[in-house]
Amino acid sequence: MLYLRSSSMATLTAMFSRKFSSLTRRSLRVCVVGSGPAGFYTAEKMLKAYDEAEVDIIDRLPTPFGLVRSGVAPDHPETKIVINQFSRVAHNERCSFFGNVTLGSSIFLSELRQIYHVVVLAYGAESDRVLGIPGEELSGVHSAREFVWWYNGHPDLSQLAPDLKNTDTAIVLGQGNVALDVARILLRSPAELAVTDIASHALSALRESSIRKVYLVGRRGPVQAACTAKELREILAIKGLYVNIKEADLLITSADEEEMKNNRIRRRVFDLLSKASSSSHPHPSSGQKELHFTFFRKPEKFLESNDRNGHVAGLHFEKTTLKEVEGSGKQIAAGTGQYEDLECGLVLKSIGYKSLPIDGLPFDHSKGVVPNIRGRVLSCDAAQPEDGLYVCGWLKRGPTGIIATNLYDADETVASISEDIKRKEPTSEFAITKPGREGLLQLLESRMVQVVTFRDWEKIDSEEKRLGSLIGKPREKVTDWRNLLEIAAK
Repeated sequence: MLYLRSSSMATLTAMFSRKFSSLTRRSLRVCVVGSGPAGFYTAEKMLKAYDEAEVDIIDRLPTPFGLVRSGVAPDHPETKIVINQFSRVAHNERCSFFGNVTLGSSIFLSELRQIYHVVVLAYGAESDRVLGIPGEELSGVHSAREFVWWYNGHPDLSQLAPDLKNTDTAIVLGQGNVALDVARILLRSPAELAVTDIASHALSALRESSIRKVYLVGRRGPVQAACTAKELREILAIKGLYVNIKEADLLITSADEEEMKNNRIRRRVFDLLSKASSSSHPHPSSGQKELHFTFFRKPEKFLESNDRNGHVAGLHFEKTTLKEVEGSGKQIAAGTGQYEDLECGLVLKSIGYKSLPIDGLPFDHSKGVVPNIRGRVLSCDAAQPEDGLYVCGWLKRGPTGIIATNLYDADETVASISEDIKRKEPTSEFAITKPGREGLLQLLESRMVQVVTFRDWEKIDSEEKRLGSLIGKPREKVTDWRNLLEIAAK
């Protein structure tokens, strides 16, 4: 780990002090924790709502943009265009980005609340839900998040090294968009991926991959598949791919019809699956890659290999049927008492992300979110909102929705902030001068934290683009923490 010299931190503090010397002493000091879509949308809306607001965005990574950088699939460059909008926010003279700042070690929530009028937590979901079934700890079992971070070059998981050589079959648990993403990366031609910003270590592993067959497994039926039509259409369009869907799984009930009647996306997804099934050949040809949609299966336990001690060899499933939840219009999976095994050497669990609690923050462990009302964080006894503390994004609503969902989420949270400010003026703490950025930098200096500013990030950005241009890629991601900090410090 590199540390920022005291002289460098003092220079940084002085620069920001001069930059904002013309602002009123009564400036609204806002800190947003997390630089993903939820964080940047919140910052943008606060800057627009208050001419006197100073907004600081902090992130534990030295790189901004959260899941736009580390979660969006490399073959979806159009989704990453939103980075241009976020960069404009970061260049606003009243906004600053500070990377490599970890909430809970570099700085504590209680400290942020003391030095800022408003703290908005938007740090997303950096862990995973677990199935809690036997064998989940076996080698070869990974979460989809880990796999996505690996192929996207996230510095926490660049050394993951999933074994793609010693098996020809992978099982993906889940049928949402993330599940389709990881399946598509496993099945797509490495030559097509070579012109994306996929991490080089992942591209090398995929070039040597032996995986030819991927099962996408869901507990319920095709009507309840959680993916969107766009994602499904894309994976079905992979050139030369054999797609297998059992005709019996496509038989629908009146309850299914009612679900599709009330949900246009489910109708489109079902129609695409039906069309793919009817147009598919009875059997794959030699050497053809295969995608199997497997419905009505609930994982019961992971099976251990007899030949490779401690490594996964398959999954034991219980077959399911759909059961209507009275009065809800929903159908849930119910076990039938019949079982089936599927062999594989790699399992990717796409069963949901999970947010992490931090000290001093009320947290609903069962739902994996911070208890809140329209973004206002509720105290531990839920009696009243915490003063000046808000939440946005996955931490607020759970890991659902698309990037644009965070825009509406930020709208709601900023509206709550505005209502609170208006209600409490002019005698509230919002009228009290707080140190904000200057206080943050002083604390980080005392702890010898190397702060990565947005200008420092632009050095990393330029270097990645330069490296990418040498090998015909839009960028070659730097995936090592030390290298990222060294480039930022130049």
